[in-house]
Amino acid sequence: MGSRDELIQCSIPFLREVKDMTPGAEMERWLNQTYGEGSQLYQDLARLIKRGVEEGWAANQEVDGPNYRRSRIMDPTPETFQFSITAVYMNSTDPRRFKDEDDHDVLRGQYHGHPYGELNLVVPLDKGAELKGLQGWQGPGWTAPDPGSRHYPEVRGGAVIALFYLPAGRISYDFAAPS
Repeated sequence: MGSRDELIQCSIPFLREVKDMTPGAEMERWLNQTYGEGSQLYQDLARLIKRGVEEGWAANQEVDGPNYRRSRIMDPTPETFQFSITAVYMNSTDPRRFKDEDDHDVLRGQYHGHPYGELNLVVPLDKGAELKGLQGWQGPGWTAPDPGSRHYPEVRGGAVIALFYLPAGRISYDFAAPS
């Protein structure tokens, strides 16, 4: 079995467990307590998605240059309880970065919405790298944006891979960004 198939197979028991939960702050806390950085699931998924980026089957399509890439790993299927699996690579050392309120270099991605929410595994590649979730900055662990939420993905402190699961594969880039 290749590492892509291994990642999918590793995801299925997790998706079976969370398929009837609603993304949001409460679920995010539960994910970080139950499947945080020290858990076997986190370790396995992080190892496999890093391998996917290295092997070129994950986060291999440039969105806006080599420091902002993504790819759909699997479309929603009955096997994945109608979740899609996607990976994003973002690196805040990109020349298009900006300084945040704490003087960190931040790379901002495409504004988008989550009609049904999102479960997002955050895998820093650089020590101290973080992804901004709706509850604040997240290093190794999870974010779980609410259904109907909209945001810019933002990374600071270096490179991060985000492995995310979308209920029904739904994500929308059809919203106007706030001015």
